[in-house]
Amino acid sequence: MRDQPRPVHPALVLFALSVGAFAIGTTEFAAMSLVPFFARDLGIDAPTAGHAISAYALGVVAGAPVIAAFGARLPRRTLLIGLMAMFALANGLSALSPSYGWMLVFRFLSGVPHGAYFGVAALVAASLVPIEKRTLAIAKVMSGLTIATVLGVPVANWMGQALGWRSGFFVVAALALATVTLVALYAPRDAGDPHASPMRELTALGKGQVWLTLLTGAIGFGGLFAVYTYVASTMIEVTHVSEKYVPLVLMIFGIGMTLGNLAVAWLADRNRNRTVIGVLLWSAAALALFPLMAGNIWTLGLIVFLIGVGGGLGTPLQARLMDVAGDAQTLAAALHHSAFNVANALGPWLGGLSIAAGYGLVSTGWIGAALALGGLAIFLLAIMLNRRPAGFVPAPAE
Repeated sequence: MRDQPRPVHPALVLFALSVGAFAIGTTEFAAMSLVPFFARDLGIDAPTAGHAISAYALGVVAGAPVIAAFGARLPRRTLLIGLMAMFALANGLSALSPSYGWMLVFRFLSGVPHGAYFGVAALVAASLVPIEKRTLAIAKVMSGLTIATVLGVPVANWMGQALGWRSGFFVVAALALATVTLVALYAPRDAGDPHASPMRELTALGKGQVWLTLLTGAIGFGGLFAVYTYVASTMIEVTHVSEKYVPLVLMIFGIGMTLGNLAVAWLADRNRNRTVIGVLLWSAAALALFPLMAGNIWTLGLIVFLIGVGGGLGTPLQARLMDVAGDAQTLAAALHHSAFNVANALGPWLGGLSIAAGYGLVSTGWIGAALALGGLAIFLLAIMLNRRPAGFVPAPAE
């Protein structure tokens, strides 16, 4: 007699997927705080060691579309298990890096499964619930990443100081292996899509609405990273507080991001477009206030929390990609996280240019506000173009 399929428990599936998000969030953000430790151990300076962060981001950008396109035919459960197994191996090897060169290689490989994992996990989460609740389901998976900024990053940083930087990457590898087990136990068994192919997935790249949604995230999210990257330096040089307060303020940011992620998703399930517009306006206002509130530790903590709330933008954009991608769901979902990492590179780069030009550390807030408004302009364009009737032809100019 053929075995009956196991019943699917949505809450357990979402928990399993969120553990993987927690592992990814921990390594993505904690690696920044471990730079001084592995720089010293590997005999390089901090700016050089920082290239390991860039190598990870490059792995995300490069890996997401390739894996999504060529893995779309696989059962999603199988693909998730394979991605997390690769993530565990690459982080374990990062912990064993004998030299700076190998560290770059292993950090690049660690980033490769990142975008595809989140993209496929979002599709699985959305498939478990009615369509009017899918944004919140995606947010519950993404909450693993936001909770990592509250718990995983401080713990990994503490372990890096107490037990050596390699222990931080070993912990991430262990979390990834736990995800492999949980996904194998609880994720629904699907047969895959026999009609999927790289060419069908690539049709997403021919859709203007996909590109505009990705650009909204790449530009609009850049503002948050423009400030987050330089928060520690701002606290020390502008707010004039002890370094011991830096983890606390970063934790406040993570709390804001966690609450914002869930609240924004709840609102987006009621009206997604208005929610995205509202979040971008919120972010622009909070980022613009950052220069005015950075001089006092109490007001700084408040504004960092409010900026963190704007981090909920990613979930409704992920859900929108599902609507506009047609049959190319896997690639579009994965590309969302490539766009997120473009923002992670763009925001700090523009913020750094502003600081280097002599405008000061707090000028990152103005850069961030401009990026949020840029993302808003792109999103409004996407809405306008999406509302044009089929076959619309502009009237000739008079």
